[in-house]
Amino acid sequence: MRRLGTALTAVVLAGAAVSATAVSATAASATGAAPAAAAAAACDTAGWGSALKSAGADHHKPLTKIRTGQHDCFDRMVFEVPTAGGKPVGYRIGYVKELHQDGSGDLIKVGGGAILEIRVAAPSYDPGTGKATYPGKAGKPLPGVNISGYRSFKDTRYAASFEGDTQIGLGVAKRLPFRVTQQKNQLIVDVAHS
Repeated sequence: MRRLGTALTAVVLAGAAVSATAVSATAASATGAAPAAAAAAACDTAGWGSALKSAGADHHKPLTKIRTGQHDCFDRMVFEVPTAGGKPVGYRIGYVKELHQDGSGDLIKVGGGAILEIRVAAPSYDPGTGKATYPGKAGKPLPGVNISGYRSFKDTRYAASFEGDTQIGLGVAKRLPFRVTQQKNQLIVDVAHS
């Protein structure tokens, strides 16, 4: 009789442990712990980094548009630059303590925890006619770009178009890893969420 009582107690305790584990797993799932872990694993930023990135260019076609987008793991800024023969667009992108306008050296205030200075080898005007191809104004937010609700991007500022380059200040939450890629007529800057 004593053995039966001990065996019954062991079965009841084992059942309670299984139930507690199931409740614990359900609670984790309900609070988003499991999906959050899966999302973090899917956000591979290997090879990104926060160091200066640059590439040269042997031509300067005008910048025509800047747009942004949100993704699961990063925020994206796209520079539209019509290129001749699919040649890459030159750039110099890196974190700075302050943004100073090319030419004048004037300080441009940029919100956020860190400032990513983006220089694209593309003027915001047609070099032949002098006519504006991108309507940016020094010290003002980028026209037509709304970053409210973005996780990484906090502010955008047009700085200048000087000697064939367009200079942009991108305020980000903090110094985050970023990458630069190109495809056809686009220079793409992605800034990770973490």
